[in-house]
Amino acid sequence: MNKPDQPLYYADYLQLDRLLSSQAPRSGEHDKAAHDETLFIVVHQVYELWFKEILHELNSVIDMFGKNYVNEKEIGIAVLRLGRITEIQKLLIDQLRVLETMTPLDFLEFRDLLHPASGFQSFQFRLIENKFGMNPEQRLLFNKEVYYAHLSPSHQDLVKRTEQEPSLFKVVESWLERTPFLEFQGFKFWTHYRRAVEEMLHADRENILKNPISSDEEKEQQLRELHVNEEYFIALLEEQKHNELVSKGHRRLSHRATQAALLIELYRDEPILHIPFRLLTVLTDMDEQFTAWRYRHALMVHRMIGNKIGTGGSTGYNYLKATVDKYKVFSDLFNLSTFLIPRSKLPDLPEEVRRNLGFYY
Repeated sequence: MNKPDQPLYYADYLQLDRLLSSQAPRSGEHDKAAHDETLFIVVHQVYELWFKEILHELNSVIDMFGKNYVNEKEIGIAVLRLGRITEIQKLLIDQLRVLETMTPLDFLEFRDLLHPASGFQSFQFRLIENKFGMNPEQRLLFNKEVYYAHLSPSHQDLVKRTEQEPSLFKVVESWLERTPFLEFQGFKFWTHYRRAVEEMLHADRENILKNPISSDEEKEQQLRELHVNEEYFIALLEEQKHNELVSKGHRRLSHRATQAALLIELYRDEPILHIPFRLLTVLTDMDEQFTAWRYRHALMVHRMIGNKIGTGGSTGYNYLKATVDKYKVFSDLFNLSTFLIPRSKLPDLPEEVRRNLGFYY
Protein backbone atom coordinates (compact mmCIF):
# COMPACT_ATOMS: atom_id res chain seq x y z
CA MET A 1 0.00 0.00 0.00
CA ASN A 2 1.45 3.34 -1.07
CA LYS A 3 1.82 6.07 1.55
CA PRO A 4 -0.26 9.24 0.94
CA ASP A 5 1.59 12.27 -0.39
CA GLN A 6 0.44 14.64 2.35
CA PRO A 7 1.17 14.06 6.05
CA LEU A 8 -1.94 13.21 8.02
CA TYR A 9 -3.08 15.26 10.99
CA TYR A 10 -4.69 13.40 13.92
CA ALA A 11 -7.76 15.65 14.23
CA ASP A 12 -8.37 15.51 10.47
CA TYR A 13 -8.15 11.72 10.36
CA LEU A 14 -10.73 11.37 13.14
CA GLN A 15 -12.82 14.27 11.80
CA LEU A 16 -12.84 15.75 15.30
CA ASP A 17 -14.31 19.06 14.15
CA ARG A 18 -17.46 17.24 13.07
CA LEU A 19 -17.44 14.78 15.96
CA LEU A 20 -16.99 17.34 18.73
CA SER A 21 -19.57 19.71 17.29
CA SER A 22 -22.26 17.03 17.12
CA GLN A 23 -23.63 17.61 20.63
CA ALA A 24 -26.58 19.99 20.64
CA PRO A 25 -28.36 19.95 24.02
CA ARG A 26 -32.04 20.83 23.67
CA SER A 27 -32.02 22.54 27.04
CA GLY A 28 -29.49 25.03 25.67
CA GLU A 29 -32.25 26.49 23.53
CA HIS A 30 -34.06 27.59 26.69
CA ASP A 31 -33.23 29.98 29.52
CA LYS A 32 -30.93 27.64 31.43
CA ALA A 33 -29.02 24.71 29.95
CA ALA A 34 -29.15 21.44 31.90
CA HIS A 35 -25.55 20.56 32.73
CA ASP A 36 -26.02 16.75 32.51
CA GLU A 37 -27.64 16.75 29.06
CA THR A 38 -24.19 16.83 27.46
CA LEU A 39 -23.27 13.63 29.31
CA PHE A 40 -26.55 12.06 28.19
CA ILE A 41 -25.87 12.88 24.55
CA VAL A 42 -22.22 11.78 24.58
CA VAL A 43 -22.99 8.41 26.21
CA HIS A 44 -25.67 7.63 23.62
CA GLN A 45 -23.50 8.78 20.73
CA VAL A 46 -20.72 6.49 21.95
CA TYR A 47 -23.27 3.65 22.08
CA GLU A 48 -24.12 4.23 18.44
CA LEU A 49 -20.43 4.24 17.48
CA TRP A 50 -19.96 0.89 19.22
CA PHE A 51 -23.12 -0.41 17.52
CA LYS A 52 -21.54 0.50 14.19
CA GLU A 53 -18.44 -1.52 15.08
CA ILE A 54 -20.54 -4.50 16.22
CA LEU A 55 -22.38 -4.46 12.89
CA HIS A 56 -19.04 -4.26 11.07
CA GLU A 57 -17.82 -7.42 12.84
CA LEU A 58 -21.16 -9.25 12.59
CA ASN A 59 -21.43 -8.66 8.85
CA SER A 60 -17.94 -10.02 8.24
CA VAL A 61 -18.67 -13.23 10.18
CA ILE A 62 -22.05 -13.72 8.48
CA ASP A 63 -20.29 -13.39 5.11
CA MET A 64 -17.71 -16.02 6.14
CA PHE A 65 -20.31 -18.54 7.27
CA GLY A 66 -22.79 -17.78 4.51
CA LYS A 67 -20.75 -19.82 2.04
CA ASN A 68 -21.19 -23.54 1.32
CA TYR A 69 -17.69 -24.20 2.65
CA VAL A 70 -16.08 -22.50 5.63
CA ASN A 71 -12.30 -22.69 5.84
CA GLU A 72 -10.97 -23.67 9.29
CA LYS A 73 -8.77 -20.57 9.22
CA GLU A 74 -11.88 -18.40 8.89
CA ILE A 75 -13.47 -20.07 11.92
CA GLY A 76 -10.53 -18.87 13.99
CA ILE A 77 -10.90 -15.37 12.58
CA ALA A 78 -14.64 -15.45 13.34
CA VAL A 79 -13.96 -16.45 16.95
CA LEU A 80 -11.61 -13.47 17.34
CA ARG A 81 -14.09 -11.03 15.82
CA LEU A 82 -17.03 -12.30 17.84
CA GLY A 83 -14.79 -12.18 20.90
CA ARG A 84 -14.17 -8.52 20.07
CA ILE A 85 -17.94 -7.98 20.13
CA THR A 86 -18.18 -9.49 23.63
CA GLU A 87 -15.52 -7.06 24.84
CA ILE A 88 -17.48 -4.17 23.34
CA GLN A 89 -20.61 -5.48 25.08
CA LYS A 90 -18.82 -5.26 28.42
CA LEU A 91 -18.05 -1.61 27.66
CA LEU A 92 -21.71 -1.00 26.84
CA ILE A 93 -22.67 -2.29 30.27
CA ASP A 94 -19.96 -0.23 31.99
CA GLN A 95 -21.18 2.92 30.23
CA LEU A 96 -24.40 2.66 32.23
CA ARG A 97 -22.34 3.29 35.35
CA VAL A 98 -21.14 6.56 33.82
CA LEU A 99 -24.71 7.51 32.94
CA GLU A 100 -25.81 6.78 36.51
CA THR A 101 -23.56 9.56 37.79
CA MET A 102 -26.51 11.67 36.61
CA THR A 103 -29.22 11.60 39.31
CA PRO A 104 -32.94 11.19 38.53
CA LEU A 105 -33.51 14.82 39.51
CA ASP A 106 -30.78 15.93 37.09
CA PHE A 107 -32.46 13.93 34.31
CA LEU A 108 -35.79 15.62 34.97
CA GLU A 109 -34.20 18.96 34.06
CA PHE A 110 -34.30 18.04 30.37
CA ARG A 111 -36.25 14.76 30.04
CA ASP A 112 -39.48 16.39 28.87
CA LEU A 113 -37.59 18.03 26.00
CA LEU A 114 -36.76 14.61 24.50
CA HIS A 115 -40.32 13.46 23.61
CA PRO A 116 -40.94 11.41 21.54
CA ALA A 117 -37.30 10.46 20.90
CA SER A 118 -36.23 7.25 22.64
CA GLY A 119 -33.43 4.69 22.66
CA PHE A 120 -36.09 2.35 21.30
CA GLN A 121 -35.58 4.20 18.01
CA SER A 122 -31.96 3.07 17.73
CA PHE A 123 -32.20 1.48 14.30
CA GLN A 124 -28.62 0.20 14.57
CA PHE A 125 -29.49 -1.84 17.66
CA ARG A 126 -32.50 -3.32 15.82
CA LEU A 127 -30.15 -4.24 12.97
CA ILE A 128 -27.82 -5.93 15.46
CA GLU A 129 -30.69 -7.93 16.97
CA ASN A 130 -31.87 -9.13 13.57
CA LYS A 131 -28.41 -9.91 12.26
CA PHE A 132 -27.63 -11.81 15.46
CA GLY A 133 -30.70 -13.94 14.82
CA MET A 134 -33.68 -12.45 16.65
CA ASN A 135 -36.86 -14.20 15.54
CA PRO A 136 -39.64 -11.66 14.77
CA GLU A 137 -42.11 -13.93 16.60
CA GLN A 138 -40.05 -13.47 19.78
CA ARG A 139 -40.64 -9.76 19.93
CA LEU A 140 -43.02 -8.03 22.29
CA LEU A 141 -45.41 -5.52 20.77
CA PHE A 142 -44.44 -1.91 21.38
CA ASN A 143 -47.64 0.00 22.28
CA LYS A 144 -49.51 -2.74 20.33
CA GLU A 145 -47.36 -1.97 17.29
CA VAL A 146 -44.43 -3.73 15.61
CA TYR A 147 -41.01 -2.87 16.99
CA TYR A 148 -40.00 -0.73 14.00
CA ALA A 149 -43.24 1.33 13.84
CA HIS A 150 -41.63 4.45 15.34
CA LEU A 151 -38.56 4.45 13.10
CA SER A 152 -38.23 6.73 10.10
CA PRO A 153 -39.35 5.17 6.76
CA SER A 154 -35.76 4.72 5.55
CA HIS A 155 -34.73 3.06 8.82
CA GLN A 156 -37.82 0.85 8.73
CA ASP A 157 -36.76 -0.37 5.29
CA LEU A 158 -33.27 -1.20 6.57
CA VAL A 159 -34.58 -3.09 9.58
CA LYS A 160 -37.29 -5.02 7.69
CA ARG A 161 -34.73 -6.06 5.08
CA THR A 162 -32.56 -7.73 7.74
CA GLU A 163 -35.52 -9.91 8.76
CA GLN A 164 -35.23 -11.57 5.33
CA GLU A 165 -31.42 -11.72 5.13
CA PRO A 166 -29.18 -14.48 6.55
CA SER A 167 -28.53 -13.98 10.26
CA LEU A 168 -25.64 -15.24 12.36
CA PHE A 169 -28.00 -17.83 13.85
CA LYS A 170 -29.02 -19.15 10.43
CA VAL A 171 -25.53 -19.37 8.92
CA VAL A 172 -24.14 -21.07 12.05
CA GLU A 173 -27.05 -23.52 12.02
CA SER A 174 -26.29 -24.39 8.36
CA TRP A 175 -22.60 -24.78 9.19
CA LEU A 176 -23.41 -27.14 12.07
CA GLU A 177 -25.68 -29.22 9.83
CA ARG A 178 -22.70 -29.84 7.53
CA THR A 179 -20.53 -31.25 10.35
CA PRO A 180 -18.94 -34.40 8.81
CA PHE A 181 -18.14 -36.35 11.96
CA LEU A 182 -21.69 -37.29 13.01
CA GLU A 183 -21.30 -40.33 10.75
CA PHE A 184 -17.69 -40.93 9.85
CA GLN A 185 -15.92 -44.11 8.72
CA GLY A 186 -18.49 -46.39 10.34
CA PHE A 187 -18.73 -44.36 13.57
CA LYS A 188 -22.31 -43.16 14.20
CA PHE A 189 -22.17 -40.60 16.99
CA TRP A 190 -25.91 -40.54 17.68
CA THR A 191 -26.18 -44.33 18.05
CA HIS A 192 -23.31 -44.42 20.55
CA TYR A 193 -24.56 -41.33 22.40
CA ARG A 194 -28.07 -42.80 22.74
CA ARG A 195 -26.63 -46.01 24.21
CA ALA A 196 -24.48 -44.06 26.68
CA VAL A 197 -27.49 -41.98 27.79
CA GLU A 198 -29.67 -45.06 28.25
CA GLU A 199 -26.96 -46.72 30.36
CA MET A 200 -26.52 -43.55 32.43
CA LEU A 201 -30.26 -43.17 33.09
CA HIS A 202 -30.59 -46.87 33.94
CA ALA A 203 -27.71 -46.56 36.41
CA ASP A 204 -29.35 -43.48 37.96
CA ARG A 205 -32.61 -45.41 38.44
CA GLU A 206 -30.80 -48.37 40.02
CA ASN A 207 -28.90 -46.05 42.37
CA ILE A 208 -32.15 -44.46 43.52
CA LEU A 209 -33.90 -47.78 44.09
CA LYS A 210 -30.96 -49.38 45.91
CA ASN A 211 -30.12 -46.39 48.11
CA PRO A 212 -30.47 -47.72 51.69
CA ILE A 213 -30.57 -44.21 53.20
CA SER A 214 -33.52 -42.74 51.26
CA SER A 215 -37.07 -43.31 52.45
CA ASP A 216 -39.77 -44.62 50.08
CA GLU A 217 -41.18 -41.09 49.82
CA GLU A 218 -37.75 -39.65 48.96
CA LYS A 219 -37.21 -42.37 46.35
CA GLU A 220 -40.55 -41.58 44.73
CA GLN A 221 -39.62 -37.90 44.53
CA GLN A 222 -36.21 -38.73 43.04
CA LEU A 223 -37.82 -41.07 40.50
CA ARG A 224 -40.22 -38.32 39.45
CA GLU A 225 -37.27 -35.97 38.93
CA LEU A 226 -35.46 -38.68 36.97
CA HIS A 227 -38.56 -39.13 34.80
CA VAL A 228 -38.51 -35.41 33.96
CA ASN A 229 -34.84 -35.75 33.05
CA GLU A 230 -35.65 -38.77 30.85
CA GLU A 231 -38.32 -36.74 29.05
CA TYR A 232 -35.72 -34.06 28.27
CA PHE A 233 -33.44 -36.67 26.72
CA ILE A 234 -36.28 -38.29 24.75
CA ALA A 235 -37.16 -34.89 23.27
CA LEU A 236 -33.53 -34.61 22.18
CA LEU A 237 -32.98 -38.16 20.94
CA GLU A 238 -36.19 -38.46 18.91
CA GLU A 239 -36.10 -36.23 15.83
CA GLN A 240 -39.89 -36.07 15.56
CA LYS A 241 -40.29 -34.86 19.15
CA HIS A 242 -37.50 -32.34 18.62
CA ASN A 243 -39.22 -31.02 15.48
CA GLU A 244 -42.49 -30.69 17.42
CA LEU A 245 -40.70 -28.50 19.96
CA VAL A 246 -39.24 -26.41 17.12
CA SER A 247 -42.72 -25.91 15.60
CA LYS A 248 -44.01 -24.75 19.00
CA GLY A 249 -41.13 -22.30 19.44
CA HIS A 250 -39.53 -24.21 22.34
CA ARG A 251 -36.43 -25.02 20.26
CA ARG A 252 -34.76 -23.21 17.35
CA LEU A 253 -31.77 -25.24 16.16
CA SER A 254 -32.61 -28.09 13.78
CA HIS A 255 -32.13 -31.65 15.04
CA ARG A 256 -29.06 -32.17 12.86
CA ALA A 257 -27.49 -28.89 14.06
CA THR A 258 -28.24 -29.80 17.68
CA GLN A 259 -26.54 -33.17 17.23
CA ALA A 260 -23.47 -31.48 15.78
CA ALA A 261 -23.31 -28.89 18.58
CA LEU A 262 -23.52 -31.69 21.16
CA LEU A 263 -20.76 -33.65 19.40
CA ILE A 264 -18.55 -30.56 19.46
CA GLU A 265 -19.28 -29.96 23.17
CA LEU A 266 -18.62 -33.56 24.18
CA TYR A 267 -15.48 -34.12 22.09
CA ARG A 268 -14.07 -30.60 22.33
CA ASP A 269 -10.68 -31.94 23.48
CA GLU A 270 -10.10 -33.40 20.01
CA PRO A 271 -7.88 -30.88 18.16
CA ILE A 272 -10.08 -30.33 15.11
CA LEU A 273 -13.14 -29.65 17.28
CA HIS A 274 -11.53 -27.21 19.67
CA ILE A 275 -11.97 -24.07 17.57
CA PRO A 276 -15.61 -24.98 16.73
CA PHE A 277 -16.11 -25.38 20.50
CA ARG A 278 -14.67 -21.91 21.06
CA LEU A 279 -17.08 -20.59 18.43
CA LEU A 280 -20.10 -22.08 20.24
CA THR A 281 -18.74 -20.67 23.50
CA VAL A 282 -18.39 -17.14 22.16
CA LEU A 283 -21.93 -17.28 20.74
CA THR A 284 -23.29 -18.07 24.21
CA ASP A 285 -21.04 -15.32 25.61
CA MET A 286 -22.58 -12.81 23.21
CA ASP A 287 -26.12 -13.89 24.07
CA GLU A 288 -25.30 -13.71 27.77
CA GLN A 289 -23.84 -10.22 27.42
CA PHE A 290 -26.92 -8.98 25.53
CA THR A 291 -29.09 -10.42 28.30
CA ALA A 292 -26.91 -8.81 30.97
CA TRP A 293 -27.05 -5.46 29.15
CA ARG A 294 -30.86 -5.59 28.87
CA TYR A 295 -31.19 -6.39 32.56
CA ARG A 296 -28.71 -3.72 33.60
CA HIS A 297 -30.39 -1.20 31.30
CA ALA A 298 -33.80 -2.02 32.78
CA LEU A 299 -32.44 -1.43 36.29
CA MET A 300 -30.94 1.89 35.23
CA VAL A 301 -34.25 3.02 33.72
CA HIS A 302 -36.10 1.97 36.89
CA ARG A 303 -33.62 3.98 38.93
CA MET A 304 -33.94 7.05 36.71
CA ILE A 305 -37.69 7.24 36.03
CA GLY A 306 -39.27 4.73 38.40
CA ASN A 307 -42.52 3.45 36.87
CA LYS A 308 -43.06 6.44 34.57
CA ILE A 309 -43.81 5.94 30.88
CA GLY A 310 -40.68 6.06 28.70
CA THR A 311 -40.04 9.06 26.44
CA GLY A 312 -40.89 6.91 23.42
CA GLY A 313 -44.24 5.91 24.95
CA SER A 314 -43.29 2.42 26.19
CA THR A 315 -44.04 1.19 29.69
CA GLY A 316 -40.41 1.94 30.52
CA TYR A 317 -38.93 -0.37 33.12
CA ASN A 318 -41.64 -3.05 32.89
CA TYR A 319 -41.27 -3.31 29.10
CA LEU A 320 -37.47 -3.53 29.28
CA LYS A 321 -37.57 -6.11 32.06
CA ALA A 322 -39.91 -8.32 30.00
CA THR A 323 -37.35 -8.48 27.15
CA VAL A 324 -34.51 -9.84 29.30
CA ASP A 325 -35.14 -13.59 28.93
CA LYS A 326 -37.50 -13.48 25.96
CA TYR A 327 -34.95 -12.00 23.57
CA LYS A 328 -32.28 -14.72 23.79
CA VAL A 329 -31.19 -16.12 20.42
CA PHE A 330 -28.92 -19.09 21.17
CA SER A 331 -30.91 -20.61 24.05
CA ASP A 332 -30.41 -24.06 22.51
CA LEU A 333 -26.66 -23.76 23.11
CA PHE A 334 -27.30 -22.89 26.75
CA ASN A 335 -29.60 -25.91 27.04
CA LEU A 336 -26.90 -28.28 25.76
CA SER A 337 -25.54 -28.51 29.32
CA THR A 338 -28.66 -30.55 30.14
CA PHE A 339 -27.50 -33.29 27.77
CA LEU A 340 -23.81 -33.49 28.61
CA ILE A 341 -22.54 -36.75 30.06
CA PRO A 342 -19.30 -37.25 32.03
CA ARG A 343 -16.13 -37.75 30.02
CA SER A 344 -15.78 -41.18 31.63
CA LYS A 345 -19.12 -42.18 30.05
CA LEU A 346 -18.32 -40.91 26.57
CA PRO A 347 -18.28 -43.53 23.81
CA ASP A 348 -14.70 -44.38 22.85
CA LEU A 349 -13.82 -43.12 19.40
CA PRO A 350 -12.34 -45.67 16.98
CA GLU A 351 -8.65 -45.04 16.50
CA GLU A 352 -9.11 -44.13 12.83
CA VAL A 353 -11.78 -41.55 13.74
CA ARG A 354 -9.66 -40.14 16.56
CA ARG A 355 -6.70 -39.78 14.20
CA ASN A 356 -8.89 -37.89 11.70
CA LEU A 357 -10.11 -35.60 14.47
CA GLY A 358 -6.48 -34.63 15.06
CA PHE A 359 -4.52 -32.12 13.05
CA TYR A 360 -3.74 -34.83 10.51
CA TYR A 361 -7.24 -34.54 9.08
